[in-house]
Amino acid sequence: MKTSLPKIGLLYLDYVLRFFDKSNFKGWPDKIETVTYHWGNDKARFITEVKSKQIDVLIGNIPATAYETFRDIARALPNVRFLPSLDSQFSNKSKENVTHFCRKYHLPTPHTEIFYIPDNAEQYLRKTTYPKIIKRSYGPSNYGGYFVHKVDSQAEAMQLLRDKKYYPVYVQDFIPMEADIRVMLVGHKPVCAFWRRPPEGEWLTNTSQGGSMDYQAVPKSVLALATRASRAANAEYWACDIALGKDGKLRILECATAFAAFPYIRDWIGQYLMWLLSDGRFRKPNIPLYNWEELGKIDSRMLRTMRHIGFSRYTPSQDCGEQFGEQFSDMDEQQFPLLGNDPHAGEEWPSEVWNYQDNFVLKAKTVAAKVVLPVAGSDEQGQPLANFAGAEFDAAALRSLLSEVKGVGEKMLDEMFELFGVAGIVEALNHDPYRLCEVRNLKEKKLEKIVQHWRAHFTPA
Repeated sequence: MKTSLPKIGLLYLDYVLRFFDKSNFKGWPDKIETVTYHWGNDKARFITEVKSKQIDVLIGNIPATAYETFRDIARALPNVRFLPSLDSQFSNKSKENVTHFCRKYHLPTPHTEIFYIPDNAEQYLRKTTYPKIIKRSYGPSNYGGYFVHKVDSQAEAMQLLRDKKYYPVYVQDFIPMEADIRVMLVGHKPVCAFWRRPPEGEWLTNTSQGGSMDYQAVPKSVLALATRASRAANAEYWACDIALGKDGKLRILECATAFAAFPYIRDWIGQYLMWLLSDGRFRKPNIPLYNWEELGKIDSRMLRTMRHIGFSRYTPSQDCGEQFGEQFSDMDEQQFPLLGNDPHAGEEWPSEVWNYQDNFVLKAKTVAAKVVLPVAGSDEQGQPLANFAGAEFDAAALRSLLSEVKGVGEKMLDEMFELFGVAGIVEALNHDPYRLCEVRNLKEKKLEKIVQHWRAHFTPA
């Protein structure tokens, strides 16, 4: 007797590119629902919609700027399985979270220091050895390495922080690299892997910065490390960027459930999830190891359009009866099987403990005022590191300041103040401007104008 299938919902967010489409779940017999989060004050409506559609499984990645909101949403929907789980998506939120994840599971990474107190960051940068890498930790991805910087001295490091205002201060040892390798996994099995090599005389490997890529001879040691990370994250699908240092050592640079992938890889993920959710009613996909070496020979312009690529299992032929013939089977395809994934009970990374970006407060710097600007050095703030000058605002003054930005009208301001309040707006402008995108029609270009106006207003003479 066939068991009933869980009801699938695809999770979408306004202004965020969609990773999955219903077509990725080819052959699923039941209706697949869609639920879209509209930002702003939309949490309660979203929860109600998921319940009303009786969704059992909600599939989709959550961007960094909505991660904490969806932690609350997941708690309000205890009977809904999120794929990937919020714990699996912990590393999506920030590079700081990647560091916490790798430290917990003893995964090799470059030595990293994270500072929420600017004085401590300045003291470390004064005494450490160089070169160092300074990255923007929180928010969207690196956009091809544009938020990753190599500094060769304390003076360069301090000038960078004065210019960029990254907060927290995220510093790594610079590791001279031969190349790095991106590995994509489904069910803890590598399904695609490729080298990214820096141009001659450069250190960034991103193709947007002139790096080259190829699919040939990715070492098994790299695949094994990526698999180890995927299993530690309990992720249904996963990607790792792994550096091969000139010292011959491997180190994880990035890892997350959110990554760019050709449509046929998203189809493979869909097939895997159909098998996972159907109690064996759908066949587990067969994805041969090192398939990427052959598929990588196809022009990328074609790969972007190819869908539903499938592989049958190899069945060796023999010329004699079964009782006399010899067969060799490579056990579990060289120890990289496609595995099922069961949800973990409880929360591994509860926000009350791990959400440093929102929980950390410099209590010693608190000043009695209607609103106090957070300490300098915070993300996108316009004051030098370790300059703790404060400023007071009431609602009228802040509203007047923001209304000076072209395109910011009364309706947008009403919604912004309703969602965040005076203190919340100031906090967001200093720590995490992207949070303000929860306001309807406030997109990145307009946000950039607001942040520039904010910086101009508070840059010391």
